Amino acid sequence: MSHHEMKVYGEIKLYAGTGSPELAQKIADYLDVPPCGRDIVEFPNENLFVKLHSSVRGQDVYVIQSTASPVHRNLMELLILIQTLRLDSAARITAVVPYLCYGRSDKKDQPRVPITARLVADMIEVAGADRYMTIDPHAGQIQGFFNIPGDVLKASYLLTNYINKNLRATLKDPVVVSVDLGYAKSGRNFAAMIDTPIAFIEKRRVANDANAEALTLIGEVHDRDVVLVDDEIDTGGSISQAVNLVKQEGARRIYIAFIHAILSGSAVKRLVDLPVTEYITTDSVMIPKEKAALLGQRLTALSVAPLLGEVIRRAHEGRSVGELFNE
Repeated sequence: MSHHEMKVYGEIKLYAGTGSPELAQKIADYLDVPPCGRDIVEFPNENLFVKLHSSVRGQDVYVIQSTASPVHRNLMELLILIQTLRLDSAARITAVVPYLCYGRSDKKDQPRVPITARLVADMIEVAGADRYMTIDPHAGQIQGFFNIPGDVLKASYLLTNYINKNLRATLKDPVVVSVDLGYAKSGRNFAAMIDTPIAFIEKRRVANDANAEALTLIGEVHDRDVVLVDDEIDTGGSISQAVNLVKQEGARRIYIAFIHAILSGSAVKRLVDLPVTEYITTDSVMIPKEKAALLGQRLTALSVAPLLGEVIRRAHEGRSVGELFNE
């Protein structure tokens, strides 16, 4: 390596919270960099304590932590890890948060409510992160809540590549259906990537709980294979209504493609009963083995580790991330 190519920061150091250990290990394997040792202890009073096994002074550090359930434990681990690294004089700290919590609380859509996504961004920054990485946040404007640079990655190409390679040839008159109008633009891009028309479900929320009411289908699904797309499945309520609606309208086989498998509460039991051929998702959120087992062969979880690993490598070497996506 010649003098002018020298990296500004030291070596890549990977730290992981307890939120996504398997994904962190896959990223480490992709980069061929072992995860660094650290202790995360929960005291009897529920306070968390972090200790690093070795110094990170002058190093380029990446903290890998998804903030799905248990949300507050995972978020605090992330913040405390970042602060610990900052106090140990890391040269640069990047918060790698495949799934960012509170993404739905992104605007004041009624009086007297918080914008918690903005608070989470502030906390990550105040803890000491210099940069962040995340995958498909619920709303694009969340990028504007951070004052630090970040890489906001899209994992939909993993899903579309999988469909093009494994399913496209066997699908009959396929149509992509966006589960709600909020996801319509992403849905349209998804449809373009697998070269199909698109339809939309219009749903209206009637209360503040997680249950929404699916109402109307805009578009044609009769006697066609349907790929339902959304950014995440949480309780499974919206997706169940969507499946029932397209089924009523005469859809043939139904596939569901989504990025984040939150699968709260009895969501998986709901999904098991749906007439769905295949659930295609990613490992941005760890799916517990017992939940995955219930869906069995119908579940395909594509790994985001190569995507995150490659972006970490490019960020470390100061190379373009956009080139990865031909941008």
